[in-house]
Amino acid sequence: MHSPSSCPPPLTVSRTALCTGAVCAALSAVLLSLVAAGWAPLASLDRSVAVALHRSAVAEPGVVRVNRVLTDWVWDPWTMRTLIAVAVAALWWRGARLPAVWAAVTTVVAALLQQGMKAAVGRERPRWPDPVDTAQYAAFPSGHAMTATVVCGLLLWLLRPAGAGSALWGASVAAAVVSVAGVSFTRLYLGVHWLSDVLGGLLLGAAVVAFSVAAFSLFTRRPGRPVPGAPGPVGAAPPS
Repeated sequence: MHSPSSCPPPLTVSRTALCTGAVCAALSAVLLSLVAAGWAPLASLDRSVAVALHRSAVAEPGVVRVNRVLTDWVWDPWTMRTLIAVAVAALWWRGARLPAVWAAVTTVVAALLQQGMKAAVGRERPRWPDPVDTAQYAAFPSGHAMTATVVCGLLLWLLRPAGAGSALWGASVAAAVVSVAGVSFTRLYLGVHWLSDVLGGLLLGAAVVAFSVAAFSLFTRRPGRPVPGAPGPVGAAPPS
């Protein structure tokens, strides 16, 4: 278990998380503006990446099948939400009610933000004469990329105070990175998203997690409101 001295000062936690969230939010706002304006260099990059990956996908049906399994089952948004629901239930059962509710609310807020932005932007997905996969609803931001980022970020944040050793922590970080990068690639390879859709999902997801961590730190570390085992900042390895 962590000793109290191993926890970063609350001011450090909130500052780091707030700075991270602000940077990601600002970048996502810039990207959104460029997408909405139809900025030619970005549109050209999106098209170039999409065409190159689609050409490869059409020529490799076996690879397409693997990517469809990964995107539709392993890293599907509902699979990710199931993981966070299990974590929330476990925390609730152990008596860590506030972190459980915080994680659940953050996940719901992220989903609502994602769907609201899709509706507001209304961006069309790539269209192909020979598609290898299909997807519904608007393109920006990528729901798969954003959900994976939010869920993996929250799970790492929740894992930190659970007494995980360095080996488990390292494996968890690696699994999170592979999941987020992997699902992002599948959406591009299957031709259902533009590169900027995926980048937007990653940035928005990171911003949501960072702001949630900052708010939790400020709320729980106030004098007179101690929360035993409250998670620290995402990405900091627990002491061995």
